[in-house]
Amino acid sequence: MPKSQVVDPKAVRKPEILKLKDIPVNQYKSDVKKEIDLYGKDKLKRIWYDMVTIREFETMLNTFKTQGTWNGIEYNHKGPAHLSMGQEASSVGQCVNLTTDDYIFGSHRSHGEILAKCYSAIWQLDEKKLEEIMKSFLGGETLAAAEKASYKNVKDLAENFVLYGTLAEIFARKAGFNRGLGGSMHAFFTPFGSMPNNAIVGGSADIATGSALYKRINKKPGIVIANIGDASMGCGPVWEAMMMAAMDQYNTLWPKDAGGAPPILFNFFDNFYGMGGQTAGETMGYGIMARVGAGVNPENMHSERVDGYNPLAVADAITRKKAILLAGKGPVLLDTMTYRVSGHSPSDASSYRTPEEVKLWQEADAIESYGAYLIENKIADKAELESLRTHVNAKLLDAVKLATNNDVSPRLGGAFIESVMFSNGKVEKLDDRKSDLSQPLADNARVKALAGKSRYGFDAEGKPVSKNKVYQYRDGLFEAMAHRFATDPTMAAWGEDNRDWGGAFAVYRGLTELLPYNRFFNSPISEGAIVGSGVGYALSGGRAVVELMYCDFLGRAGDEIFNQASKWQSMSAGLLKMPLVVRVSVGNKYGAQHSQDWAGLVAHIPGLKAYFPATPYDAKGMLNLALRGTDPVIFFESQLLYDVGEQFEKGGVPEGYYEVPEGEPAIRRQGKDLTIVTLGATLYKAVDAAKKLQADFGLETEIIDLRFINPLNYERIIESVKKTGKLLLTSDAAERGSYLHTVASNIQTMAFDYLDAPVAVVGSRNWITPAAEMEELYFPQVNWIIDAIHERILPLKGYQSATVQTTLDLIRRNRQGV
Repeated sequence: MPKSQVVDPKAVRKPEILKLKDIPVNQYKSDVKKEIDLYGKDKLKRIWYDMVTIREFETMLNTFKTQGTWNGIEYNHKGPAHLSMGQEASSVGQCVNLTTDDYIFGSHRSHGEILAKCYSAIWQLDEKKLEEIMKSFLGGETLAAAEKASYKNVKDLAENFVLYGTLAEIFARKAGFNRGLGGSMHAFFTPFGSMPNNAIVGGSADIATGSALYKRINKKPGIVIANIGDASMGCGPVWEAMMMAAMDQYNTLWPKDAGGAPPILFNFFDNFYGMGGQTAGETMGYGIMARVGAGVNPENMHSERVDGYNPLAVADAITRKKAILLAGKGPVLLDTMTYRVSGHSPSDASSYRTPEEVKLWQEADAIESYGAYLIENKIADKAELESLRTHVNAKLLDAVKLATNNDVSPRLGGAFIESVMFSNGKVEKLDDRKSDLSQPLADNARVKALAGKSRYGFDAEGKPVSKNKVYQYRDGLFEAMAHRFATDPTMAAWGEDNRDWGGAFAVYRGLTELLPYNRFFNSPISEGAIVGSGVGYALSGGRAVVELMYCDFLGRAGDEIFNQASKWQSMSAGLLKMPLVVRVSVGNKYGAQHSQDWAGLVAHIPGLKAYFPATPYDAKGMLNLALRGTDPVIFFESQLLYDVGEQFEKGGVPEGYYEVPEGEPAIRRQGKDLTIVTLGATLYKAVDAAKKLQADFGLETEIIDLRFINPLNYERIIESVKKTGKLLLTSDAAERGSYLHTVASNIQTMAFDYLDAPVAVVGSRNWITPAAEMEELYFPQVNWIIDAIHERILPLKGYQSATVQTTLDLIRRNRQGV
């Protein structure tokens, strides 16, 4: 909602007819003289060599999967092998004119893309640089195995390195490119620009968009390509990614020196099928997929269909599109027409297509037709090509022998996997540049206003400070964000209504004035792309903060949070870092679709850190912690708390920088008779309950605020239970599946001998969240806590329960599913 752009009714109501630009289809015209001048004969032959390498590599995998043996070597490959046989020209042609600064993100069918990108790098890099990369990677472990195969020179050795590193990864070996933790569908090698490949259909689209944002915002060289299939055109995140990549603001609102739109090319390997569904004529309606670009922006996304069976046509298209992207005029959509003659995987009998159709494409085989083109134009002869094929198979045989040898290529143990679930880094800034601000931090109006606020919630007489004079929870979040923006030049933040509006619940008010548009901007209403682009931005080397306005919207970004942000550090064997913070507000009063606490969903997913501060002191200190780390953090904030002042730290919220120790719960009230553990806003209900228990029954209640979901140190809770013997846990999450049940179960395991009663969990009802006027029926109340203590833990003399918390009622509710 930039004030500089006026939506004029006279202009937008004016009648007109839109006319679309032409979309080229298969327009490349071969000119062998120009091709020889451009590439030289050696490189034209090299293209064929690379295509053959991919074909023979995948033929080998297919043979192992279907027969258990290849060239006399027996091996049981238990993992998947999604094949791309037939698509080699598309993969190789794409990489011919890319540098190592150009990134490609791929799909589960990506063996060809990895080999093509890495072989292209070998062709381009000098021997000294190649040696440096191979020796430094994994401490030289992959190189040491590759050196056991025969080679003539450094570049020949580099081919061994790539073949072995990729195959060892597929076979789950320790010296594989990702130490066997990525496997066939996730293998990659970042030093050559081969970026993570994604098992989720279309999963690379929004991640690659984030990587392109990183390049644009931080002025890094090269372009980014998202290699996705034609069937992914039906995936929401793909459309969301294209919308985010095509935003007008890159050219209308971002600083001119930012360089324009992020350099992202959406390359659809259009092989006419998903798994067994035929996109052309069945599951899609676009006819020719390049048409889709016309629906995104007036430039049609510079869309084009290119003949992916001609590697030189693909190379030409990529070169032309790269120029557009580097000029900041993207995004680009490329419809690379190709075909997979293999099944989706070795178990696929291709029952969804006719043998006649497959035969037609086999007869048009790109390797054979391109080889014939080389022979016809006297660039190579048949004997030379056969010699190259023989060389490929000899190298592949060496790689297979090494990758299937348990002594040469052992596997990892569980301890290593545990060690790479989190990076646990602490980094002040991810780039040495000075942080780009629109004004000095000290001159910011909100910063000045906070200087006059009371940083403790009570005055000298113990009375609450009025809301307009007290430093609030939202102010702690603002100060943490402002500090890191001023410190780390790579940090960027985006989400819905971030800028001008002031962000959800006024947390970001003041950042619009502090930051240029390219570091802090509004995104489309595209939760998948918001988080997915944050993943790509972070794993490419930057720090991203993305916001989901309501916790309920986690569902719209489910894959990006549960399959992407959580897994890439571990699937990369720790080679990648994920400095990503996802801010999520837990709502109330907005009804069933805006008021849910889904902390339990996040807690269930390995690889995510999750914080949930309940006080202004913790809001600032915990966000500071998250914003200096190198792990993905889901940062929960309760909307009930944004205007709350600090009530527990007597010194108030410090003006300077500080962090809260990770994973450590906080004791908010000392007691000896009962322990109440809270998560989120129920802390304040627990305090009120403790006061009532003290006044009415003489019970001294100890209150512990978890603050952290993962990681979590249980020692403080155990010590409290040893003292009190009784434990109740409460949060605003629906009771069924609440994360607090995990805590309760763990405490009963860790401290069973010290418990005098069962552990009780009080959560919200297992209903829809009702209207604001009825919320007292849904969210935990003070009397719910006391009722649960009375009926499940410690009978209170003379007390009458206001709600039913008996065992029989719990049985009834679960039987009825409520």
